[in-house]
Amino acid sequence: MFMHETLWFLIVGAVLVFMGLAATTLQRLPVSAAMFYLAFGYFLGPPGVGLLRLDMIADAHLLRIVTEVALLVSLFAIGLRLRLGMLEKLWTVPLRLGFLAMLATIPLLMLFGVYVLHLGWGPALLLAAILAPTDPVLAHDVQVHNPGDHDLLRFALSGEGGLNDGIALPFAMLGLALCAAPAAEARDLFNLALVGGIVWGVAGAIAIGGALGWATTHAVTWLRTRHAQALGLEGFFALGLIVLSFGAAQLAHTYGFLAVFAAGVAMRRVEHRASGGQSPRETIGTVDSEDVDATAANPSKAHAYMTESVLGFTIELERIAEVAVMAMVGNVLATIHAPLFTWQTVALSAALFVLVRPVSVELSLLGSSATATQRRLMSWFGIRGIGSFYYLAYALENRATADVAPLVPLTLAVIAASVVIHGVSATPLMSWYRRLRSGEG
Repeated sequence: MFMHETLWFLIVGAVLVFMGLAATTLQRLPVSAAMFYLAFGYFLGPPGVGLLRLDMIADAHLLRIVTEVALLVSLFAIGLRLRLGMLEKLWTVPLRLGFLAMLATIPLLMLFGVYVLHLGWGPALLLAAILAPTDPVLAHDVQVHNPGDHDLLRFALSGEGGLNDGIALPFAMLGLALCAAPAAEARDLFNLALVGGIVWGVAGAIAIGGALGWATTHAVTWLRTRHAQALGLEGFFALGLIVLSFGAAQLAHTYGFLAVFAAGVAMRRVEHRASGGQSPRETIGTVDSEDVDATAANPSKAHAYMTESVLGFTIELERIAEVAVMAMVGNVLATIHAPLFTWQTVALSAALFVLVRPVSVELSLLGSSATATQRRLMSWFGIRGIGSFYYLAYALENRATADVAPLVPLTLAVIAASVVIHGVSATPLMSWYRRLRSGEG
C-alpha cells in the first residue's frame, strides 16, 4: 500500500512538473496538452502501470461530479475573457453559434443516428445532445487569450463554448425521456411547456448569473475602496461566485452552466465600464509589491485589479481541471470493454467533423460579418471533449444502463478523435490565420 501511494506521488508529480516546463514549447508544436493528459490517463490504466481503473458506467456519478466542477471553472474563466459591451455587434456571432448552430447540429446528428447508426429516436436524440456542445476547456489555441482580444474567430469560438454547454441540457433530458417513453407517447413530450421551460432556463440563467456577478463585484469593490475591507483572497470570491451562481440557477430550475458563464461576463462588464477606454493592465499600472492592498483598494484600480486577479486564479484552476478530466477520459478509454474504433464510430466522427459541423456553422452565420476563411475555421474547430464527457456521465447516471451503454463507445471515440485531430491542427492553422490577418492589416 505504501509503495502504491508513493508511485502515485512520483508519477503525478513528474507529469505536472514536466507539463509546466514544457508548456511554452508545446505552444509552438502541432500538439496539445490534452493529448498528453489523455495518454497519461491511459498509461495509468491496465495497459500501463495499472494504478487507476475507472469504469464509465460503474463510476458515472464520480465522473460526472469531477467533470461538472471542471466545466464550471472553465465557463466562468471564458466569461471573464470576453471584454466587450453587451450591445456590441461582435456578440451576434457567438450567439448565433451558441444557439442556432447547436439547434441545427442536434437534428442533423439525430437523423444520422437513426438512419445510419440504426439507433432508436430516443438514443439518437440523446447522442446528438451529448455531442452537440463544443468544448470550453481544450481549445486554448483557438480561444481568446487576453480580455482585449476582439478577433472575430477567437471571440466567436470562445463565446460559443461558454453558451452551448448549458443549452444542451434540455435536449439531453428530452432524449432521456424519449428513451423511457413508449413511441405512442413520445409526441406528447414536445409541447409548449417544454418550449417555455427552455426559454426560462436560458433567460433565467443569464439573469441570475448576471445579477450575482454584478452584485458581487460591486459589493467587494465597494468594501475595498470605501472601507479598506475584503482585501485579498480573490480565489474565495471566484469560487464563491461560481458555486453561488450555479446553485441559485439550479434552485430556480434554470441552466446552471449558462448562469456561471453569465456571472463571469458580468464581472468583466463591471470592470470594463469602470476602466473606461483603458485595458485592465493599463488601469492597474505598476503594483507596489510591498503594499499590494493599496492597489486593491484604489478606487480607480480596484475593479481591474480584482477582475484580473480572479481571472488568473481561475485560469490556473482550469489547467488543473483539464489534467484531471482528460486523464479520466484516457483511463476510461483504457478500461472500456466495447471496441472503440468501428465503422460506426469512424462514420460518426467523420460526419460530425466534415459534414454536420460545417453545415450548422454555415446555416447559423448566413448574413453575418464573418469572412469565408473565418467561417471555415469555425466549422473545423467544433472541438468535442469535456462537455460531451459530462453529458455522457449525466445520461448514465440518470437512465437505465441498457439505453445509454451503446452510446459510450460512440461518444468516447468522437472525443478521442477530436482531441487528437484538432490538437494536431490547431497550432498550424491558427498560425496561418494570424499571418493572414497580419497581411491584411
